[in-house]
Amino acid sequence: MRCIQEIVGRFQKHISFRVFDVRGKSEVPDVQDFDLFISTGGPGSPLEGNGEWELKYFDFLDQVWIWNQNHNQKKFLLLICHSFQMACKHFGLGDITKRKSTSFGVMTIHKTEEGLLDPLFYNLDNPFWAVDSRDYQVIRPEKRKFKQLGAKIIALEKIRNHVEYERALMGIRFSDEIVGTQFHPEADAISFLEHLKKPEVKEKIIAVKGKAKFRDMIEHLVDEDKILRTNQVLIPNFLERGIKAIATYRKKKILI
Repeated sequence: MRCIQEIVGRFQKHISFRVFDVRGKSEVPDVQDFDLFISTGGPGSPLEGNGEWELKYFDFLDQVWIWNQNHNQKKFLLLICHSFQMACKHFGLGDITKRKSTSFGVMTIHKTEEGLLDPLFYNLDNPFWAVDSRDYQVIRPEKRKFKQLGAKIIALEKIRNHVEYERALMGIRFSDEIVGTQFHPEADAISFLEHLKKPEVKEKIIAVKGKAKFRDMIEHLVDEDKILRTNQVLIPNFLERGIKAIATYRKKKILI
């Protein structure tokens, strides 16, 4: 959350924001009151809820979708990690399954053919790097649902030739205004490094991946072309596109 607020703060000349505690307090925004939404990650299972917050959240997703189908001034929504999984579940775009083991670290994200042209990934290499932290995944895309919504897969996880598992979906363009990522584009090196320094985290990673992989992870954090680049580019791409579209509709001039 801190990382997202820091990125949004870069645009304070153009926007103000409010934080809603969806899972803790079952708070959801009124769609008509806001123009841009960023729905954050976990932790937790996308397959479980308390019978209240997830129903309100699914209704929120429907309200954004319905609004955009019926209004010229669109609402823009970015879904991250857990929220991405919840949206895929709600719209029936694929199977949500528990991974055999946790995916955690600085990973390569591979653009699909559609992703090469997607504005969310503008100025990012192919592949680019991001923090991945998940116990669940979205696999086996439901082609009929994708066609029905007009959604497109824009990113996949790395190719793993040594295993037979299907590659998880790492990014989906649900519509022109709604997009989601399985990875964490908001992550910055400082906060992630502090997380890795925790004894229990370090020991768990080394136990699963080994010391060499752990050292590689540390090196990736200080490389300005890896997660620092994604932090500086992806969410700002989403915000800039939304702000400019809203300003154009309201016939206002804006420089970003």
